[in-house]
Amino acid sequence: MRILITGASGQLGHELQHVLQDQQLTLADLPEFDVTKAGVEKRVTAAQPDVIIHAAAYTDVDGAEREPAQAMAVNAVGTERVARGAAAAGARLLYLSTDYVFDGRQGVPYRETDRPNPLSVYGRSKYEGEQQALAHCPNALVIRTAWLYGTHGKNFVKTIMRQASQQSELRVVSDQRGSPTHAGDLASAIKQVLGTNLKGIVHATGAGDCTWYELAREIVSLTGSPARVQPISTAESGRTAQRPLYAVLSNRVLADAGISLPHWKDALSRFLSQVKVEVEAK
Repeated sequence: MRILITGASGQLGHELQHVLQDQQLTLADLPEFDVTKAGVEKRVTAAQPDVIIHAAAYTDVDGAEREPAQAMAVNAVGTERVARGAAAAGARLLYLSTDYVFDGRQGVPYRETDRPNPLSVYGRSKYEGEQQALAHCPNALVIRTAWLYGTHGKNFVKTIMRQASQQSELRVVSDQRGSPTHAGDLASAIKQVLGTNLKGIVHATGAGDCTWYELAREIVSLTGSPARVQPISTAESGRTAQRPLYAVLSNRVLADAGISLPHWKDALSRFLSQVKVEVEAK
């Protein structure tokens, strides 16, 4: 299978390269592959892909509030270009989206059929990207995930690990709830999705849910750090962008297809063991 991966150097992109190494991969990323530039559609069709996994995105949630035009150019307009290219190539399109398309006021896990109502520029740009993908590629699947972390790139888990090794006390938000998702587990689920005919929208997150505070405490406990973790409110965190307080996603559609991701605690333990082995090997 010929698979084009955009955002190939990101944390999900790296994991996708690993789990899909038995396929014919075309890796696309900045600076050579810029979805904000003209000619993206031609570059997509030239690769002659059977599948496009569109993971490239503007992901700085607070930065999007300062650069709304850039966030929209990448996540919305850029996705339209990739979707048009996918359609022209007769390819299947998998578009990675986010829990931030919801406002977090529902209080029960969000289903694929629930109406999005993003609170931030980032959330709006990703939701617009969803609409562009579905509108311009007849064989498109939106995959919403959340709280992603992995070995490559910046993420919450690695930040807490670093801070816990340097500070005696950490202050972490305790009133936002979601589902941490290991990038390797998500990549494995995406590989399984390629064996299905799923279209439309699916949710794909680690099983279970927690707050950022609970996640931080688990990281500190598993790493054996003596650092204390203190709960704070979202208001106290002083972040620029508004975030959903409850962003747990129901993975019902994926489960109906026989696909599931491990519980977030199991995935975190596995990830931290892997990181420890890699550090000790250096």
